[in-house]
Amino acid sequence: MARLSLSKIEKVYPNGFKAVHGVDLEVNDGEFMVFVGPSGCAKSTLLRMIAGLESISGGSLRIGDRVVNTLSAKERGIAMVFQNYALYPHMKVYDNLAFGLRLAGTPKAEVDQRVRHAAQLLEMEHLLDRYPKQLSGGQAQRVAVGRAIVKKPEVFLFDEPLSNLDAKLRASMRVRLTELHRTLRESGQPATVVYVTHDQTEAMTMGERICVLKDGVIQQVDVPTALYRRPANAFVASFIGSPEMNIQEADLQEAGDALSVNLGGVSLPLATAHAERLGKLRGAVKFGLRPEHVSAGPRPQGDTLAVPATLRFMEHMGSEVFVHFDLGTVPMTARVQADQLHGLDDKRGAPHTFHVQMGHAHLFDARSGINLLC
Repeated sequence: MARLSLSKIEKVYPNGFKAVHGVDLEVNDGEFMVFVGPSGCAKSTLLRMIAGLESISGGSLRIGDRVVNTLSAKERGIAMVFQNYALYPHMKVYDNLAFGLRLAGTPKAEVDQRVRHAAQLLEMEHLLDRYPKQLSGGQAQRVAVGRAIVKKPEVFLFDEPLSNLDAKLRASMRVRLTELHRTLRESGQPATVVYVTHDQTEAMTMGERICVLKDGVIQQVDVPTALYRRPANAFVASFIGSPEMNIQEADLQEAGDALSVNLGGVSLPLATAHAERLGKLRGAVKFGLRPEHVSAGPRPQGDTLAVPATLRFMEHMGSEVFVHFDLGTVPMTARVQADQLHGLDDKRGAPHTFHVQMGHAHLFDARSGINLLC
């Protein structure tokens, strides 16, 4: 495997549109890196530039010790798994796996060894004699991954490979791909992986590190827990997490010897540690709070602030309930365990007391969106 290095990578199309803006990124040898972001953020464009399927307008791309900007896709030592799998319909699974090796002149015995090893890793030995039309979506996806494995590439590239699967199968394939990456590493064959998805759940559960993109610009690169707990800006905070973070415009004000945020006409005192980090900053900000840091049931243990609010509606998700309410004039969401809601009046407009953990609050710059507490 190999380290992947992107230095000031740019993509400008003939019509002048700039899709990628000076991306700097290091993907470590054997790392599972996920590119995530909304549609149109250029994550697939960036992946295709790494693959050699899209030209690079500026900057330097290295795979290992080689600058590969001008190399063709087949010269870069990469293998790519596409969204539609692109299997040859007239070939059996075995031949789909073997085709690229045969084309490269690999000895017959080695072809057979690689194909059967990949089939064993992916638990699909029983599928080798089937045609693609005889496969389920998940099985076809495994064949596409197997075709990449047999090439023994320096870098694996995945372009939204699970998006065509149903929710249950996507969940199982997330686990299978993550376990495959760990299996290869433990067997002494670490796989450097770049995986593109628009699904933040996939990103959080699969990536060792995540690169969050917006409009062709990297917003933050970090491990999943750090992205969730310490988002660099309001965009990352709102994109990572389900349901998304409550982010609302607010005013930072003095409250005697302390600081508070005025949110929809309700004053919320800030934790002392947060106030100290903000110094003399006052005025317009964006206030952020994860739904799980708001309780709608009995007052939880710890330092919480009781605030009056009115209920809007509730989404029952099984063991959890997403409680939507109005805090003053702004809408908010609480993520609550279902067994904590006994006796709650679920009528729209019903008054209720919510408990807010202000120690977990975030404050973002009103214009730039930068997290003021990081």
